[in-house]
Amino acid sequence: MKVQLMGAAQAVTGSCYIITTANARFAIDCGMHQGGSALEKRNFNTSAYNASELDFILVTHAHIDHSGLLPRLVKEGFTGPIYCTEATKALLGIMLQDSAHIQETEAEWASRKLQRQGEKPVDPLYTLEDAESTLQYLRSTSYNTTFEPTSGVAVTYRDAGHILGSAFLELAITEPEGTTKVVFSGDLGRPNALLMNDPSIPKLKADYLFLESTYGDRDHKNEDTSLEELATAIEYSSSRGEKTIFPAFAVERTQEILMTLHLLHKAGKLPVGIPIYVDSPLAVRATKIFREHPEYLDKEFSQRLKQGDDPFAIPGLRYITDVKGSQEINETPGPGIIISASGMCNAGRIRHHLRHNLYREGAAVVFTGYQGVGTPGRKLVDGAKTLNLFGELVYVKAKIFTIGGFSGHAGQSQILHWVEQIAHPDLRIVLIHGEKNAQQALSKLLQSRFSITPTIPAYLEELELLHGKAVVVHPCQEGITPPQINWDMLYEVTEQNMERLKKGLPQVRQRQWPEQVDLRDQLLEMNRQFLHLLSQL
Repeated sequence: MKVQLMGAAQAVTGSCYIITTANARFAIDCGMHQGGSALEKRNFNTSAYNASELDFILVTHAHIDHSGLLPRLVKEGFTGPIYCTEATKALLGIMLQDSAHIQETEAEWASRKLQRQGEKPVDPLYTLEDAESTLQYLRSTSYNTTFEPTSGVAVTYRDAGHILGSAFLELAITEPEGTTKVVFSGDLGRPNALLMNDPSIPKLKADYLFLESTYGDRDHKNEDTSLEELATAIEYSSSRGEKTIFPAFAVERTQEILMTLHLLHKAGKLPVGIPIYVDSPLAVRATKIFREHPEYLDKEFSQRLKQGDDPFAIPGLRYITDVKGSQEINETPGPGIIISASGMCNAGRIRHHLRHNLYREGAAVVFTGYQGVGTPGRKLVDGAKTLNLFGELVYVKAKIFTIGGFSGHAGQSQILHWVEQIAHPDLRIVLIHGEKNAQQALSKLLQSRFSITPTIPAYLEELELLHGKAVVVHPCQEGITPPQINWDMLYEVTEQNMERLKKGLPQVRQRQWPEQVDLRDQLLEMNRQFLHLLSQL
C-alpha cells in the first residue's frame, strides 16, 4: 500500500492522506490549509487528489483543517461515501456551510478589489451549493464497530478525546502479500479535559502508526491552574473597565470556555453582572449540537446536563447570531467577555472585536488554543506590536494572555504516554500534523524511549508501506518543494528605491503644496507598513 501526504506534513493544517491499496484508493481526512497565503494557495491545487477516482473518505473529526476541502472534492467529481461518527456528521452539517459562506464572501471582496484594478474576478474555493451537495454523501458509524467500506479494508473508529465525535482510526488492509495494520491518530485530545473523554487506547497491534505531533516539543503549561489564570485575565480587563476577548474555535473550545466560566461563576470568581457574549453563529449552532449528543461527552459533564446544571446557560450570557447584535457589543461601553471565532483570528467576527479593542490599554486578549504559523493569532502570541486588520494598522496595547490548559491537543508527555501503551519492537511511526521543530523534538524522544526512529515526511511525498518492513519514502515531484526566497536581492531592491527617493527629493520640494502633502502621506503610509514588517522580525 502507498500513502501520499496531501497536507499536515511538517505543518499543522490541511490533513489529508490518500491511500492506494490493491483494491481501493481512498482518503483519510480532507482538510483545508490555513495559516498564511503560501499555505492557503494549496487549497486551490487539488488536481493531484483526482477526486473522481477516490472510492471513499474517512473523516476523523469535523474541524475544518481536517474536513474543509470536502466540498472542493465534490465540486471536482467525488461521489463516494464519506464516513464519520454521528456527532461529526451533525457538526459537518453546519461547519461546511459556514466555510462555504466564508469562501463566497472572501471571493466577492477579492473580486471587487481586482475589478477596481481592471483585473478579472476570482471564483470561490467552493460555494454553498457545493457544501450542501457534500452532505448527501455523509455516512455515520459508531465507535468500536468494525466495518468494511470496500473489500480488503477493515476500519474501526475509536474515541480520540479531541472534540465532539472525534476519532482515531484502526485500519486492517489485506493485500496479496498479507494484512497490514495501520493506526491514524487523528488529533489526540488531552486527558482530564472538562468536556471530552480521555483518548482511548488502540486495540489493534499496529505495524504502522501515523502520529500527530502538534505539541511534540512541549507540554501544556499549568494545566492545573488554568481556571485561576482565566480568572486573572478577566479581572485584569474588567477592573479597568475594558473587555476580555477570547478568539475561540467554534467547536469544543467555545464550549469548554463556557464550562470554565460556569465553574468560575459557581465559585464566585466572575465579576458580578458582567455580560458574556458568544458572538459566532457557528458556535451557537455547535453548542446546540453538544447538548443533543451528551453520549460523546465526559460522563461528569453529561450528568451535570441531566441534573439541570447547564454550563451553557450562565447568568449574563447572550448568544449573538445577527450582525447588528455583534456590532452593538463594541458600541456598549464597559467590561464584558467576548468569545468569538475564528480561533486563529484569520477570519470571522473576532477580527472586528480585535480592531475595536487591541489598541485599548486595559483590554485583554486570551488565547487558549494552537496558533498556526502566519496567522494573526500567532503574531499576537509572538509579541507583535501592530496588527493589520481590514487594511488598517492597529497598535497592540491590550495585554495578551496565553493559557495552555485548554488545548484540545495532547501535550508532549501525553503523546508519549499514549504511544507507550501500544509500542512494540516492530512498530514503525510516521510523524504528521506538526511543525518541523515539534516533530524533530518528538522524534528524539521516541528514539530514546522506544528505540523507534520515526519517519518525518514532507508535503506531497509518497510513502510505501511494505508488509513487515520499514517505510519507503518516495520524494515529491520536482518543483513542488517551495523555492528559497532571495532576501538579499529584495533588500538590494529596497535600498535602490530608497536611493531613488533621496535623489528625487529636490524635485518634490518644487511641487505645489497639495501635491507634496499627497506624496508625504503616501510615504508615511509606507513607513507605517515598514514598521509593521519590522515588528515581526
